[in-house]
Amino acid sequence: MHNYLDFEKPISDLEGKILELKKLAGEDESVNTSDEVERLETRVRDAMAEIYSKLTPWQKTQVARHPSRPHFLDYASELFTEFTSLAGDRNYGNDEAIQAGLARFRGMPVAVLGQEKGSDTKSRIKHNFGSPRPEGYRKAIRVMEMADRFGLPLITLIDTAGAYPGVGAEERGQAEAIARSTEMCLNVRVPIVTVVIGEGGSGGAIAIATGNRVYMLEHAIYSVISPEGAASILWRDSTRAKEAASNMKITSEDLKALGVIDGIIPEPVGGAHRDPQSVIARTGTVIADALKELSGRNGDELRTDRRQKYLNIGRNL
Repeated sequence: MHNYLDFEKPISDLEGKILELKKLAGEDESVNTSDEVERLETRVRDAMAEIYSKLTPWQKTQVARHPSRPHFLDYASELFTEFTSLAGDRNYGNDEAIQAGLARFRGMPVAVLGQEKGSDTKSRIKHNFGSPRPEGYRKAIRVMEMADRFGLPLITLIDTAGAYPGVGAEERGQAEAIARSTEMCLNVRVPIVTVVIGEGGSGGAIAIATGNRVYMLEHAIYSVISPEGAASILWRDSTRAKEAASNMKITSEDLKALGVIDGIIPEPVGGAHRDPQSVIARTGTVIADALKELSGRNGDELRTDRRQKYLNIGRNL
């Protein structure tokens, strides 16, 4: 059974009936439910296609946060070989929310960065629900410096609600670490390809997402603040998050139209969690095409292109 979102109730009801019929057929071989199951499966496909063809920004936010959605480690295991995770910022400690290391992507040596949210209670606590502390961004800086030194293309996969706002993180210089990580993204002379695979939240995302090419999965979101946070600031009422989401332009379609991202990676009907293998494969193809496009540029061109990309955002509005 899937973890159903609130707007997926028609799908939930139909798939529940299918499971009941299959269970009945399994218990009594004389009962033939195949025709009814096939009819219900057709209705499920139709209902899913209709619902997902007109998702609201708030519903897309829910899909982007789905607990079964593939996370960084799922992409890393499928897209990269010889992935070697690097730990520590050589200053304070290691942050598990930021995953960083060296790998091969289709035979090409690359550096890889991303946030990992975790897939169950134990791993979510380990990875701090994907919200990095300062040492995570300093680890990212260390890997970016290494990539720059050895001429390794940098691939970043974004999935965070935002940087961790705890007192300890602030004491250790959270804002400074985010700023320096963003600065390093702008300064390196290697290609940076970024994909927002779930949530792209505020400076916690942009710190490793300032790429030459930035893509989003179809139902991912990318914003300066969460809808709940925006509602709390604007109306002092976090329950108005749905209204905030509709006005913040956080969906892939909105951000493509605004020129913030370069492309949208389609998801299976029903979201990436319903067919992780296909969406990971599509993501790999998009990354490969982007790296091929950028491969002919020298370091200065890559850096200038990256800086100009962000200076141009909003100029034609």
